[in-house]
Amino acid sequence: MAADIPTREFTTYSKDTPVGHPNFGGRAGIFVPTESFDLDASTTIRKGAGIVGFGNVDGSLTVYFEANRFDESGLHKWEHKVRKAYDRLIATAPTVSKAKMNASTLELIGLIDGMGIRISHPEQLNHWLTISNALDTAPESSVIPFGRK
Repeated sequence: MAADIPTREFTTYSKDTPVGHPNFGGRAGIFVPTESFDLDASTTIRKGAGIVGFGNVDGSLTVYFEANRFDESGLHKWEHKVRKAYDRLIATAPTVSKAKMNASTLELIGLIDGMGIRISHPEQLNHWLTISNALDTAPESSVIPFGRK
């Protein structure tokens, strides 16, 4: 009988993924799509997007993203997209650029907090930006501090 029961795929985020909605200045994960993510069929996350988020208790991810859909000059660089998405996330700003996703579709490549961005897997970021035809938006360093405004 056990053979007749279909198996359920259970995916969860990595042990390094921040869990729960961060407070102002708190830590969030930075993600890129995995091969499981169907980029061509996606109506949400666009090529070259900056994606930030956190893990949920059910094993899914909540992410906010920015792809500079309206071609704002201040959002050309990837790190500026990430910062814009992060600002929306910590403010819980109303946006259509938010989704709850299966953790198998995204890979954690770094962290962001109120002090800056730290990319732990620059090769995965470069792959994401290469397949997005957006390598010119890549950061110059894997550590990007935020200056005082």
